[in-house]
Amino acid sequence: MLPFADHSRRLGSLRTLGLRGMAILCLAITLAWGIVSLQSATAQDISWDRLARGLAVALWTPGAGCLGKVPALLIVRVDPERYQFATYHYRDEGLQAPITIQGWQARTRASILFNAGLFRKDYSYMGLLLKAGRSLGTKAHPKWKGLFVAEPLKPGARKARVLDLAKEAFPLEPPLYLEAAQSLMLVDATGKTRVRQSEKRARQTVVAEDIGGNILVIRTASAVTLWELAVCLRDGLPNVRHAMLMDGGSSSDVVFSKSLAPPPDAGGQPPTWRSMVDGSGAGHIALPAVIGITPRGGRRR
Repeated sequence: MLPFADHSRRLGSLRTLGLRGMAILCLAITLAWGIVSLQSATAQDISWDRLARGLAVALWTPGAGCLGKVPALLIVRVDPERYQFATYHYRDEGLQAPITIQGWQARTRASILFNAGLFRKDYSYMGLLLKAGRSLGTKAHPKWKGLFVAEPLKPGARKARVLDLAKEAFPLEPPLYLEAAQSLMLVDATGKTRVRQSEKRARQTVVAEDIGGNILVIRTASAVTLWELAVCLRDGLPNVRHAMLMDGGSSSDVVFSKSLAPPPDAGGQPPTWRSMVDGSGAGHIALPAVIGITPRGGRRR
């Protein structure tokens, strides 16, 4: 049997270990909450303008977490349960040549239009492009692993997704989705950036999927490198699950219908994002392929 003094020392040691353990546990909890709070604060920095049920837009200025090199980002958040997507290519439409995004909007009557992926000098699409389940004469690119898909054939499947072809197969006979557009992957579900560092800078269009199943159409206000943009999407928008690149440079374009981006009233102040989506200004080149967004149950060509 231990003397009383030994018992006291043993109990004192246990109390000390218990207090240290509690301190470490509290510190771990504090750090965890700090990380969650930081991520939440980053996500909540975005001030959304609700345009309709299932549709919102924001002009977000990334903070220091985005290396301080990423310009403002136009972000359109779309609920695919309420809005449908459709691809268009000028040859499939019977056109003799590509047309501007304003021309596409007048032709399709889509609520929102944005440029699709990269194309060759003859305006053929570089990668897989599906329209209503039909291939538009292009083949899957062997190295590009980003695939935007919409309008599933399987009941109950998500209405639109960004697939990572490095981890998920996409059979073509029959296709799982009616609409598809392939391009480069920027950020995957593990948080890995899938582009190399480069000094090449350009305006960019991105399509992303968030953890809530929304589709995000993102356009940079000015030029940025792909690697800087990928890091910003990964660190500055923690809700992004997959992000892929559409065409950039002079091809990067987004336009809203006049019902979504009306001119300001006399003396009124337009939203900060309106000039990026109203089709005004110069620099709108002819686009061979675009993707349109329309309300479900509404008009769709």
